[in-house]
Amino acid sequence: MKITVLLFGILKDILGTSSFELNIDAKITIGNLKESLLKEHDRLNDFSNFSIAVNEEYVETNHILKSNDVVALIPPVSGG
Repeated sequence: MKITVLLFGILKDILGTSSFELNIDAKITIGNLKESLLKEHDRLNDFSNFSIAVNEEYVETNHILKSNDVVALIPPVSGG
């Protein structure tokens, strides 16, 4: 199955792209996807508390991805 991953803020800067596609053979949860991304891209570990939305809705780590889902990785927002 194919999913699209969108990156925002510092996460986009770290990976040097605003989006990429993944082809996944089996069912995968958001938690599994996050774990895989952190292993594959060590530099994301400094920002591992990012939020995740699927198809424009925030989801929990046990959410199961479906084909053609759009996953957004959103870093913490701070300011004053």
